[in-house]
Amino acid sequence: MREDGLLHRITEGLKDMCYIWAKEMRSTITDEGVLIFCVLVPLFYPLLYSWIYNNEVVRDVSVAVVDLDHSHASRQFIRMFDGGSDTKVAYYCNSLDEAKTLVGKQAVHGVLYFPSDFEKRLNRGEQAHVGVYCDMSLMLTYKAIYQTAQAVSQDINSKIQISQSGGFTNRDDEISTKPLDFDEVPIFNATGGYGNAILPGVLILILQQTLLLGIGLSAGTARENNRYQDLVPISRHYNGIFRIVLGKSMCYFMIYSVMAAYITLCVPHFFSFTSMVTAKTLIGLMLPYLLACIFFGMALSCLVRYRENVMLLVVFTSLPFLFMTGISWPQTNIPGIWQGIAWLFPSTFGVRGFMRINEMGASLADIQVEYQALWIQVVAYFFLTCLVYRYQILHTRRHAYDRLEVLKRKAREARERKATQVAAMTAEPSGDSTERP
Repeated sequence: MREDGLLHRITEGLKDMCYIWAKEMRSTITDEGVLIFCVLVPLFYPLLYSWIYNNEVVRDVSVAVVDLDHSHASRQFIRMFDGGSDTKVAYYCNSLDEAKTLVGKQAVHGVLYFPSDFEKRLNRGEQAHVGVYCDMSLMLTYKAIYQTAQAVSQDINSKIQISQSGGFTNRDDEISTKPLDFDEVPIFNATGGYGNAILPGVLILILQQTLLLGIGLSAGTARENNRYQDLVPISRHYNGIFRIVLGKSMCYFMIYSVMAAYITLCVPHFFSFTSMVTAKTLIGLMLPYLLACIFFGMALSCLVRYRENVMLLVVFTSLPFLFMTGISWPQTNIPGIWQGIAWLFPSTFGVRGFMRINEMGASLADIQVEYQALWIQVVAYFFLTCLVYRYQILHTRRHAYDRLEVLKRKAREARERKATQVAAMTAEPSGDSTERP
């Protein structure tokens, strides 16, 4: 086989690619930091996060009551509120300041306030008010207190309407209190809980963030172990762009194919989350998503000088990435400039696509926008990664050439010094013979 032939070059490229893949896989296993973020964190962090919100809803949220009216109507409201499954009346206070102190101590998570003219306004046919104060530090407790108070007020309103309508039959009372009847049937998030609404998207974001951490730590280790802090070492196996990019990406893709299957299939099954995915749609979405995340992380790895830098970068960007996906904040309310920035990250389209196929049973045709956007990112970030590693290879070669020139100069100077010493030693005896009589 000719050494300059095309087949020989392809064979050498494949061998070098496999060598780089094996070296990257070995460094992933032996490097504790990369092993933690690429294997252990994707395995255990989704379990911890899902376990925290596994109950979906909270029960018996403690509430303080400030009843300045002390009337039959206020006591009836309090009994109905306390009878709900989500709330319980834990304290009775004489003032709002006293209730605020309990909220500050986290003894209660909300306050019910009845003004002194509560029943008087009801008897006059005027609109009465009940103050509901909620601790907004936890969405689940706020939701439980607010919805329970709203349900109690609607029930009392219905009774007041019945007493004032003058109907003769129960059917008349039903029509007067509920002229437009409806049945509330949740289509996708049947439990109405936080876990089914948010956690599937968070799990997909975990894939991207841990990938960025692992690739960044690996790049930081490579620079710290290199004499010139170069990303690409001086080796004949690293003499090519595609063999480096494909060898490294093959290692991360093999690891995260297993992690993606575990996170998208096993974790929802463990905690009984809604899952309507099929094998075809899941593979079709995860393939471009993982490739986009890998090439995106490899392109950013050129910015990592030390291992600690990538941890600060990824931790700082995790929450903005989650908001820009549109699952915890309505996508229509996100400013246009931030939506444009969100299109740069694979998590934006990966999370949106997975939420649709997981909770709504969408097919690849239904998520065509996200699917095509991910493949565009794969192509764009692949060529960007190739440009980055092309620059790194040239940078490494320049350092190697500079080092070689230094060694040549030192060798030349050493030869000149040696020649000078030899000439001096040969010239010294001849000088002595001329002076002898």
